[in-house]
Amino acid sequence: METKKVWFVTGASKGLGFELVKKLLSEGFQVAATSRTVDSLISAFGETSENFLPLSVNITDNNDVKSAIAKTTAHFGQINVVVNNAGYGQIGTLEELTDEEARENYAVNVFGTLNVIRNAMPYLREQKSGNIFNISSIGGFAGNFPGWGIYCSTKFAVAGFTEALAEEAKDFGVHATVVYPGYFRTDFLAKDSVKTPANPIQAYEAARSSEQAHLDEINGNQPNDPVKAADVLIQLSKEENPPVHFLLGIGTMEFLTNKVDAITGDARKWEVLANSTAI
Repeated sequence: METKKVWFVTGASKGLGFELVKKLLSEGFQVAATSRTVDSLISAFGETSENFLPLSVNITDNNDVKSAIAKTTAHFGQINVVVNNAGYGQIGTLEELTDEEARENYAVNVFGTLNVIRNAMPYLREQKSGNIFNISSIGGFAGNFPGWGIYCSTKFAVAGFTEALAEEAKDFGVHATVVYPGYFRTDFLAKDSVKTPANPIQAYEAARSSEQAHLDEINGNQPNDPVKAADVLIQLSKEENPPVHFLLGIGTMEFLTNKVDAITGDARKWEVLANSTAI
């Protein structure tokens, strides 16, 4: 039955993940939800039940992720839809962020997602069906945000390997979709959620301005509703042929148009030089 699909959602204690789990449970789906602290999940959604499995997971630990997915299949008997939502924003220019800050963002946003894919695919491949939704960002499509380069690059990576995954998994009846959310009214930009550089360089005026705008002006005024985003993901999971790329939220099409125009403009302007390499 459609309402008995088993969902595995990471980063479920807040934001889009929280709203998705809430909506799924209200509609009768079975859900395994992960967070760094299981207490936050139990407080929000209740104890383990026939329809709900709260799991404390360190997304950067492959063995921990493997165990969580095994517990999910043991509890529900299967896994049908995987939502890689866990991640965080890291502000800072490429110069000012330390190696440790950059690697930590990659560990969660990129390698954490890969850990889930690596351990979920054997189950999906064996049953020859399933959906994987990798939550990127509009910053994973357009990276021209000063002070967001590392974060955007992690989300570009998510988009890139989702394209490959879609090709690798389709022969097994498994669909992979990269989701590019725009600005949603969650706590993603709250000062206790997004990370700022430990050693900011004030000379980067554009980056400081962008940081201030996101934390103090955009935060709380985002134009998109995460509850409606949850509805969209559920609808996509029911589609026979879901898209590989999905721009989510109002305002995202503008980013698409601007980037396509910019790339096309550069390509045409420099076409002669680019083609001068012919043998």
